[in-house]
Amino acid sequence: MTKYDILAFGAHADDVEIGMGGTLARYAELGKKIIICDLTKADLSSNGTVDLRLEEAAAAASILGVERITLDIPDRGLYINEENLQKITAVIREYKPAIVFAPYYKDRHPDHGNCAKLVEEAVFSAGVKKYAQETGAAHRADNVYFYMINGFHKPDFVIDVTDSIEKKLESLRAYQSQFERNGEAVDTPLVNGYIETVEARERLFGKEVGVTYAEGFMTKKPILLSNDLLGE
Repeated sequence: MTKYDILAFGAHADDVEIGMGGTLARYAELGKKIIICDLTKADLSSNGTVDLRLEEAAAAASILGVERITLDIPDRGLYINEENLQKITAVIREYKPAIVFAPYYKDRHPDHGNCAKLVEEAVFSAGVKKYAQETGAAHRADNVYFYMINGFHKPDFVIDVTDSIEKKLESLRAYQSQFERNGEAVDTPLVNGYIETVEARERLFGKEVGVTYAEGFMTKKPILLSNDLLGE
């Protein structure tokens, strides 16, 4: 299996697009190998069905220019246990990413925080040679970063997505069952101008660094700069 540049985990389909769709589209355009892994099929979502959500997720991935897989961990079942850890570890070992992304653990939805904890544990376990050897050969990712979903936090760093914001918004609009209000839709925060709120957040992050749009990320360890400090 060819090594991937980026492996982005989400608890549900649309999590990754909300937090970092612009970043993925930007690096996909640069030829990077990228894959999204949704841990659940979002079977408990208030709107839509599992089959429809899978179709929408595939369409969104196509818009961003990335690959996508979906695991079968139960929705609201994202707990740290051996079965879940081995499923995620197997994904990391198969795709051998340089960088792993997960939701920021401070979020109103418990599944997003639990996803972050699971991914952190699995990233560490994937690098332990003797851990669950049946899941593949050990692989240690270079870095783990966290993207925002529902929250607005001060990021540790941002990525300019001015040129890819339209692909991000288009990928979100692919989830019609989640973000569009119709006669059958349950009233949730997602059908009340959610995409517009996400766009406004990215515009604010962009304003902080002098670009039109940016996506914000968190890290638990310092970022190394060399000549980049002076833009060289």
